[in-house]
Amino acid sequence: MKKTTLMLTTAVAVGLLAATAISARGLARPAAAAVPAPSAPRAMVAADGRVVAYPGGEVVVGAERAGRVVRLLVDEGTAVRKGALLAELESDELRAARGEDRARLAEAEAETRLAELTLRRREDLAREKIVAAHDLDQARRDLETAQARVETARASVARDEAQLRRTRILAPIAGTVTARHAQPGEMMEAGQKVVTLADLSRLRIEGEADEADASTLAVGAPVEIRADGFPGRAWAGRVEEIPGSVTLRRLKPQDPGRPTDTRVLAVKVAFAEATPLKLGTTVELEIVGVPVR
Repeated sequence: MKKTTLMLTTAVAVGLLAATAISARGLARPAAAAVPAPSAPRAMVAADGRVVAYPGGEVVVGAERAGRVVRLLVDEGTAVRKGALLAELESDELRAARGEDRARLAEAEAETRLAELTLRRREDLAREKIVAAHDLDQARRDLETAQARVETARASVARDEAQLRRTRILAPIAGTVTARHAQPGEMMEAGQKVVTLADLSRLRIEGEADEADASTLAVGAPVEIRADGFPGRAWAGRVEEIPGSVTLRRLKPQDPGRPTDTRVLAVKVAFAEATPLKLGTTVELEIVGVPVR
């Protein structure tokens, strides 16, 4: 009986030990790794664009007055500094008029000096009761008249100088001549174009994205830039500016399947690296949009 009881007790103990080991192995088993939620897909926005200068970086320089071009000092591709002389209009008549007005100014100044002396003398005589009050008043009037003539002559000379300055066409910005619209000997009208200047060191892209993609565009988004003239090459950029309104499409889509009468967002894209793209080059853009939920 005791032997049977001992065997039963031993069997129970072995069973408990086995159960404990199995339970321990279950607790030691690592928990299954959490499966990350799939990321939302990112929209890719296709757009056409054109390389442009920054605002104020491209200007058309025109003639401020009518006249014949006597000198044109730049060609296409010429780099100039701000204030450099680009062209000069005929100015012989203006210079002659300025000479005449300067002579009138010198004459008026001489008359003024004489009138001042005359007035001082009559004031001395008036104190001695030698001249009448009328003579003193006349001397004062003569001085005032002479002084007025001086001011008139000075204004005429200043006008001549201003007209002469307009015969010298200067560069309003530092840049490169990208187009020459006039030739030496040509008669120019006021406002007629002479040259186009552009700061080629600061270029960006003005892209036209369909208005339907407005919700997927964001400032700072990466952009891939491609151009037909450089097959197989691409450059990086980023969205720099998104306008607050849509406009009509101005660029002809390079993809013939895309509509031409849609309204677009004129997205501004900055270059993130140096490129060989020139001002006015048409490009294709692929903009990384915000995630689609």
